[in-house]
Amino acid sequence: MSSPSHQPRVWTAGTLTYTTAGLVVLFGWLLWGDFAWNLKERAITPVAQVMLRGFHAPDWLVGLLVGSIPAGLGMLLGPIVSVKSDRHRGRWGRRIPFLLIPTPIIALAMAGIAFSPTAGAGLHEFLGANSPGLTFCRIATFSFFWTVFEMATVIVNALFGALINDVVPAPVIGRFFALFRAVGLVAGIVFNFYLMGKAETHYFWIFLGLGLLYGIAFTLMCLNVKEGEYPAPVPSPVHGPLAPALSYLKECFANRFYVWFFVATTLGLISFAPVNTFGVFHARSLGVSDDLYGKSLALAYGCSLILSYPLGILADRFHPIRVGLLGMGLYLAVMIYGWFEAHTASTFLVTFVLQTVISGVYLTGTASIAQRLLPRARFAQFASAAGLLSATCFMILPPILGAFIQGMNHNYGLVFLIGAVLATLCIGAYTRVFLGFRKHGGDAAYTPPQ
Repeated sequence: MSSPSHQPRVWTAGTLTYTTAGLVVLFGWLLWGDFAWNLKERAITPVAQVMLRGFHAPDWLVGLLVGSIPAGLGMLLGPIVSVKSDRHRGRWGRRIPFLLIPTPIIALAMAGIAFSPTAGAGLHEFLGANSPGLTFCRIATFSFFWTVFEMATVIVNALFGALINDVVPAPVIGRFFALFRAVGLVAGIVFNFYLMGKAETHYFWIFLGLGLLYGIAFTLMCLNVKEGEYPAPVPSPVHGPLAPALSYLKECFANRFYVWFFVATTLGLISFAPVNTFGVFHARSLGVSDDLYGKSLALAYGCSLILSYPLGILADRFHPIRVGLLGMGLYLAVMIYGWFEAHTASTFLVTFVLQTVISGVYLTGTASIAQRLLPRARFAQFASAAGLLSATCFMILPPILGAFIQGMNHNYGLVFLIGAVLATLCIGAYTRVFLGFRKHGGDAAYTPPQ
């Protein structure tokens, strides 16, 4: 009879149990779906922009379709779907149905986008003398399929992380998200290296191929990942016609700990926005070619890829809050250096590569922070509340930054100063979250506040 020390290790997530081999299989299916999801996410916007430019769409419409509409739909549908999913109980679980049903819709919508130039031309011919014009018909057809695509995508994006929270054991969730980020980086490298240069002439095959890959891969993931059993949902404490909205706001924003969590994670994301939004313009203003800029970005991605898994181990062992504070502290140092020193092409490139790598340290190190701090029973609901704040900021921050920099005579060096201010605020917010984390049990016995 074997001794207890030779018994295979068992991992648990709720009512689910895995051997190490079972955990590897779970990771394989989730990462396979993640690769297709990331490839779609990284490809869809730039290729759509290329298509719209080919249709001679005005800049405001491009911004509306690829920027405002996704953010607006996320703010509208994300909370609704998240609450419905948290409270759903069924044979397929509470996440899989909401992920599986939109998948063929996304794939078909991507096929529709691929055919939109042809379909728009057909609509133009069908309307004849009543047609508003070929360009209008093509843009209208594209917009229809794009809106359908974004509505279904919002549902998947809101709940993919929630599925991971429900099925991946907590002791290894940081390492999983490190692999998750590594897969995303690989998808970005694959797309930019092989496909982006062909977007203008081969968008039809890119949309059709990625739609088919996503549809098959994500469906297989949904069919092979099993959810466990969940306790019955807690009845809503608020009643009446506005009960769902009032209950959502009361549960998500009444506790200061969660409010500080939302603020900290939002500041963590928008701290990178100034440099990322205007990086290419800053590079050009210093004489850096687009080719050298792209190679520098690829170098930074490669460094981030190497660091991903070690950062996941750090997050599991020392908690994502500590890794987030470390990452944001390093980012603040890089922003201060950039403000004082990045006035030439060489010093800018050094700063740009460092800020990209350090932002990757933060993003990978804190990828599992929501799973470690938010209540499991209502995870999607609380995660969507964080998304509301970040979506609002991402809708209003870029144009404000653009107007400010334009008013300062296109002084792109200001992005480092703004980044430093946002990083400082983020560190302050994370400090409040850390104090709350210790108050509610800390490393030994943290329990999400109710």
